[in-house]
Amino acid sequence: MQLFYDPTLSIDTKEFRFDKTESKHIVRVLRKKEGDILHITNGNGMLFSGRISSALASHCIVQIELVEQKTKPWNYYLHIAIAPTKNMDRLEWFIEKAAEIGIDEITPILCARSERKVLKNERLDKILEGAMKQSLKFQLPKLNELQTLKSFLKLPHDGQLFMAHCDETDRKSFKNELGKNQKITVLIGPEGDFSPEEIKLAIQQKFVPVTLGESRLRTETAGLVAVQSVAFFNG
Repeated sequence: MQLFYDPTLSIDTKEFRFDKTESKHIVRVLRKKEGDILHITNGNGMLFSGRISSALASHCIVQIELVEQKTKPWNYYLHIAIAPTKNMDRLEWFIEKAAEIGIDEITPILCARSERKVLKNERLDKILEGAMKQSLKFQLPKLNELQTLKSFLKLPHDGQLFMAHCDETDRKSFKNELGKNQKITVLIGPEGDFSPEEIKLAIQQKFVPVTLGESRLRTETAGLVAVQSVAFFNG
């Protein structure tokens, strides 16, 4: 299945017109023609199947014939709050792979030892969209704006709350603390790790300090280990 994405689609949509860039790709690259079926998601769990009624490189139009509500393939809600890496390629890699495996929400957090203090979400949004389409998922993960860790900790949080860090203090095993079918929030720090003050503040807000294993992991690797651990535990 070739999956397309447009957030404007709703259950009442009867006809959809792709923009010029997507139309050109459909007609010139994929060589789709009138009568062919295309599949589109709105990123909110809905799959739209439409038949091409006009196959032009300037505008490809489909008539929606079937609308399906797709069940999310994982039975938990996973929110990763992660410090952006200095090298943007590494953060983009995490975003892409996390979306492919299964994640619901991502919040970039600014920490005391963060090296990257500015972040533009436009490219990251595109990466999430591409990963969703490539992995044939119908739920687009929510990407929040960059915020300080202190601001994030002031927000209301429920479910299982974890902070993964490398400080040699009392930490529990992440995989041993996980529960099935839970709402889970995991804090992942910057390359220099969370500061002692940040760890103390998170504990005060009921976040449980955890270790992801014996190895010292890069930020993006730690984030992906957390994502995969939750997916494996609930598999």
